[in-house]
Amino acid sequence: MAEMKKGLTKTEDTQGGGFALPKENVIWILAGLGIMVLGYILMVGGGSSDPEVFHEDKIFSFRRIVLAPALIFIGFIFEIWAIMRIRKSA
Repeated sequence: MAEMKKGLTKTEDTQGGGFALPKENVIWILAGLGIMVLGYILMVGGGSSDPEVFHEDKIFSFRRIVLAPALIFIGFIFEIWAIMRIRKSA
């Protein structure tokens, strides 16, 4: 098998079963996923143990209504950018 690979170029060698995205893109995708997870974490909470009590200031806070959805949206845009990103060769 080593004798067969000796004459192949790098592109011919990697076309057989490599991953579709480069490692750098996968790292950016994971970073985008982290941004989205942070947005979902910021959206959690605000409930009450008593069903008769409604805390409007906790549920409709800036963090849950504006910040968390903005982070999730930015994370989705980041994911699209990371997938479509083409590395410029020097």
